[in-house]
Amino acid sequence: MARPVAIVTGASRRQALGAAVARELAGRGYDIAFTHWRAYDAQMDYEDPDGPVGLRAELEARGATVADGAVDFLAEGAVDSVFAVADQLAGPVTVLINNAAYSTTQDWTALTADEFDRHLRVNALTSSLLSMEFARRFEQGTGGRIISFTSGQNLGPMPTELAYAASKGAIEAFVKSFSVAVGHLGITVNAVNPGPNDTGWMTDELKEILTPKFALGRIGVPTDVASVVGFLCSEEGGWITGQVINIEGGFTRW
Repeated sequence: MARPVAIVTGASRRQALGAAVARELAGRGYDIAFTHWRAYDAQMDYEDPDGPVGLRAELEARGATVADGAVDFLAEGAVDSVFAVADQLAGPVTVLINNAAYSTTQDWTALTADEFDRHLRVNALTSSLLSMEFARRFEQGTGGRIISFTSGQNLGPMPTELAYAASKGAIEAFVKSFSVAVGHLGITVNAVNPGPNDTGWMTDELKEILTPKFALGRIGVPTDVASVVGFLCSEEGGWITGQVINIEGGFTRW
């Protein structure tokens, strides 16, 4: 019997959240369809050039059958491309993890309409369209899970990330309403906020500044988030929907 399939978008780097979630779900009995877009990663100092190949090998070692593909979320047809990756696997798609994101920082005086639009298209529009396509295809009647990543933008200001904060805020609004729209189909819809998380982007200096702000005395790591996502995808998590869950270790913003 074919294992259920989980789609995980934006799993390019092995140190990052998407990869950690994919590992967690592979360990919980899911086959994994993941996407990546290394052209975006190449702009970062913390690129993982061998990430997709290495992650695929890790997931297969955990017993999962895996399909992966490069998908540009700024391109037309991105939603179809994501599901084309999943369609390579035999099992039914029962989990969608909207993790892929676009993020830049700038003063508001330098924020252009085009840059604002890129944030909205990747973070808000495409994740919402993926969620709707998932619901259209879902036929199991129970056990469907959609989990989107947000960024705590409702918990404090992000003045140099206005477009990012606005696009992530749109995700929260969508989750709360879409959970009601598709609950009768047997699908739960939630969002998770990982807070400041050590996925490779933090400098040592920044870690020193942030660490005292965590009530639990350390900076979060991807497995902290992945375990919560795994629970939400489980049968035990089936009564939780329409929620934004902050996984921040008691992080304070003052």
